[in-house]
Amino acid sequence: MKRRSLLTLTAAGLTAPYIAGAQGAWPERPIRLIVPWPPGGSTDTIARLFQAKLGELLGRPVVIDNRGGASGAIGSAEAARAPADGYTWMLAYDNEATNQTVMRLSYRTLEAFAPVTLVATGPLALVAHQSTPYRNFQDVVNAAKQAPDTIGYATSGVGGLAHVSTTLLSAQAGIRLVHVPYRGGGPAVQDAVAGNVPMFMSNVVIISQHIRNGVLRPLGVTTRGESRHVPGVQSFAQQGLAEFEAPTWWAFLGRAGTPEPILRRMNEALSQALADPEVKAKIEEQGCDVVASDPAACGRFLTAEIEKWGKVIRDNNIRTDS
Repeated sequence: MKRRSLLTLTAAGLTAPYIAGAQGAWPERPIRLIVPWPPGGSTDTIARLFQAKLGELLGRPVVIDNRGGASGAIGSAEAARAPADGYTWMLAYDNEATNQTVMRLSYRTLEAFAPVTLVATGPLALVAHQSTPYRNFQDVVNAAKQAPDTIGYATSGVGGLAHVSTTLLSAQAGIRLVHVPYRGGGPAVQDAVAGNVPMFMSNVVIISQHIRNGVLRPLGVTTRGESRHVPGVQSFAQQGLAEFEAPTWWAFLGRAGTPEPILRRMNEALSQALADPEVKAKIEEQGCDVVASDPAACGRFLTAEIEKWGKVIRDNNIRTDS
């Protein structure tokens, strides 16, 4: 064997264990998980339910960093600027798909992030305060056709999935409702419970207790069929809008360019954490279903959501200052 070839093989043999050892050493310090919403919301709640188990599986603490503001865009932009070293991750909410079109962002989700897993999906529910006469969505349709632009509905903000999906819902039903945006789900649910706004479109995570105690009456859910999280309530598709579907979701993302072995190990650890019976039960008690997809499926889902809701936003000229 020629001397140069021998040296090349020897160097490769010496380098391979070093590379494997370096990859295997990750993580060597605590891991930062950016939650682009304030404490107490659905995204923060879900993150904290798998936080400890994920840290246990990785052998390092997972530290949640709440970076709320601008419908999740401030925290997402922070995550998009982070080094691709496997020490900063993000738990994205469904607004990540709508923000791409409704805002001018410093990043593009599909370019800035590497999909790891679709953590969970669930229904949005349109609920009415118990003092209103609305018993189902048809009651709302009838009232709105008699008096267009007079019935208000709250959401957590302009351009979020709750707003955009209700815009599509209204268009398919042939009615015009009045959007009442809030700065987050917390303030919106407070006013909805107080009866200061007649209806509220929200994920079930933050309204389930108010549905159970009867203060908020569910009129329909955005999943294709009925949801076990809002038993006895038909989907909008079942109420005559056959093509309507708008599930809420949470996805775990890393920085684009993060080494593949690290992405793979994070996906494996997350899959184990989300499969833990106690963790899974606690997350699903919030009103959603654990998915724990592979990265490719997560990427396809994100692409489809961005395309679908981008069209609705453009067709209806929805902007963050509207």
